[in-house]
Amino acid sequence: MEAFHYEALDAAGRPVTGVIQADTPRQARAQLRAQGLLPASIGQAHTRERARQLWVRGISAGELSLVTRQMATLLASGLTVEQTLNALIEEAPETKTREVLAGVKAEVTAGLSLAGALGSYEKSFPDFYRALVQGGEDSGALPTVLQHLADYLDARQALKQKTGLALLYPALVTLVAFMVVTGLLVYVVPQVVQVFQQSRQSLPWLTRALIALSDFLRAAWPAIAAVVAGAVTAAHFALRRDATRRRWHALMLRMPLVGPLVRGINTSRFASTLAILVGGGIPLLSALVSSARVMTNMVMRDAVETAVERLREGASLARSLSATRAFPPLLIHLVASGELSGKLEQMLERAARLESQTLERRLAVLLTLLEPLMILLMGGIVLLIVLAILLPIIEINQLVR
Repeated sequence: MEAFHYEALDAAGRPVTGVIQADTPRQARAQLRAQGLLPASIGQAHTRERARQLWVRGISAGELSLVTRQMATLLASGLTVEQTLNALIEEAPETKTREVLAGVKAEVTAGLSLAGALGSYEKSFPDFYRALVQGGEDSGALPTVLQHLADYLDARQALKQKTGLALLYPALVTLVAFMVVTGLLVYVVPQVVQVFQQSRQSLPWLTRALIALSDFLRAAWPAIAAVVAGAVTAAHFALRRDATRRRWHALMLRMPLVGPLVRGINTSRFASTLAILVGGGIPLLSALVSSARVMTNMVMRDAVETAVERLREGASLARSLSATRAFPPLLIHLVASGELSGKLEQMLERAARLESQTLERRLAVLLTLLEPLMILLMGGIVLLIVLAILLPIIEINQLVR
């Protein structure tokens, strides 16, 4: 049974698109007519998706987590990969999800492994996802790996939502303050300046500085916008080079507040992934190579690759990771304990959980400090502008007296 993408008209003449399962295009048209739809065009779903893959956004994080959990449940019940994909295509609520799954099924039917089929849709399935699926297929424990992967995706999505909600208030304060400052500089200050110029009095230095800043922003805003856009574009293309991106990642690890957060995120990902793969029966060297792919920081990824080389030479995992000086001591101690007790998977899971908790506490403290600092900063800027406007008025009142 194949998946076909269709465009049709309903009874009211409204266009309808979607994906339908059928053996042939003719059978697909018959099913659409039975549903009261008039088919306009029918084509293989995976072909359309491949044509749009370069610019269409992938499956959302929430949808990916749901699909992963359903896939784990169906595979654990004894269904084949093809049967599982058929069921997921029928149950998927989003057309985009059905199209991607149909393309994956077509690749599997053509003889590729599930991980290889997912590799054709990189926008929907990131590197670490495909690495874990590959590890599950190699070890024969794909349902278990997918179940752990779904738990990991849920936890990551929950942390992202919590962080996003926490950042919402500072972002709104910053936006409102920026709009107020811009309005004062662009509209209020020029009108006040006209009054002061007519009075022909000497202005305080703060007022003169504010007038100069207002004139500069009004005259040079196109050049400022162009410089900012050029800098962003140049940074984007520079970071596409591995050498530049590696230097930037090294700098991020040395930053006072950002460094611990980046290190904690990558350590948590690494420990979670390695725990899943080791628990699935994958050899440690292969598990380390796959786990390195889930890390976004290139310096820490290089550290794992260095640890793999030391491990091949006969060193223990804890010593190999410790020699890189890229991971926090907590992970090293727990890994050493897991190697000695034969409970490496449990210790890695504990390390990932503790790193996630530490990361949440650091984010909470940072955001707690950020909110009052943003309010004080923006309030100070507004106060300077108000003082720059009021000082000449006060001087005029004094002269009148």
